[in-house]
Amino acid sequence: MENIFQVAEVQLTYRTNVKPADRPQVTCSGDAFRVFRQYWSDNIEMIEESYLILLNRSNRVLGIMPISSGGLSSTIVDTRLVYAAAIKALASSIIIAHNHPSGHLRPSQADIDLTRSLKKAGEALDIALQDHLIIAPGSGFYSFADEGLL
Repeated sequence: MENIFQVAEVQLTYRTNVKPADRPQVTCSGDAFRVFRQYWSDNIEMIEESYLILLNRSNRVLGIMPISSGGLSSTIVDTRLVYAAAIKALASSIIIAHNHPSGHLRPSQADIDLTRSLKKAGEALDIALQDHLIIAPGSGFYSFADEGLL
């Protein structure tokens, strides 16, 4: 009997050529901001994007990756994709950031809801959400952790 069902093959691989001691260490929101800004695209003033920092148990950066890219005033962050990346990298914790091209740092209700959703999912997976940053061109950043919203 011929198998009529096609299935996808899923492979989880993670490779790095960077020695652990050479990876940046994130000890505060300012450190995370500097890592994000180093890798952020040139579109920070044009479109809303989100990025993810993956951290090991020593808060050393395992990797940084783009999560989503949207329009002028929003982007969609899928919790499943965030934690799929964290699991793939064997991350102990994560930090997420998105930009506000408008320059305003105040979080929207959607930003607060996303943070709550990511935190709850991370608790279930034992992968801590350490912070969620909002970055604005020329205005610095807003840290949910620093503001007591985590």
